[in-house]
Amino acid sequence: MVNVPNSDGRINLSKATCLAVDDSAMALQVLSQVLSGFGIGRLLKSVTASDAQRIARENALDLIVIDGHMPNMDGYEFIQWLRREADNENRFVPILLLTGETRLSHVFRGRDCGANFVVAKPISPKVLLDRIYWMARDTREFIEAETYVGPDRRFKQEGPPSGVAGRRQNDGSGNVQGPARDLPMDDRAAVKITID
Repeated sequence: MVNVPNSDGRINLSKATCLAVDDSAMALQVLSQVLSGFGIGRLLKSVTASDAQRIARENALDLIVIDGHMPNMDGYEFIQWLRREADNENRFVPILLLTGETRLSHVFRGRDCGANFVVAKPISPKVLLDRIYWMARDTREFIEAETYVGPDRRFKQEGPPSGVAGRRQNDGSGNVQGPARDLPMDDRAAVKITID
């Protein structure tokens, strides 16, 4: 649940439950310290995607931060699994996918599995916090189709090119607000986000 009421520009994560998943104990420790530094209320950790599945079945989550490359089930497969779990309340939770692979094919794979954002490793606390802030303000619709389940992959709602019919009912002309980084600085600073 996201509230955007006041104007002091702080993110309050004290009531949020976050799941951090990485097969590297050292990377998981660093990620946990960064997330704890953000004031996350409850931090759950896992070194395998299969254990993360169990945690996602047993706990209400507000955020998942998961490594893309792990043995057996990787982060991409975990996200696809969770997004397609119709009876799991966590299927709509914001997910940050972390990866050391920055080739476009890996970024597209992260986008196409249903991640809200793909963040390159090594992580920077500032970038991670910026992405959490952006996801809290994100208004993209959740899409359920035969080949994709997750947030709308389009970040900007500009509609089809001039003279071309849109494929979707809501394809129109004009811009819809994009991510927080596209907002004027005054608008970004004038928002307080509370994730309950």
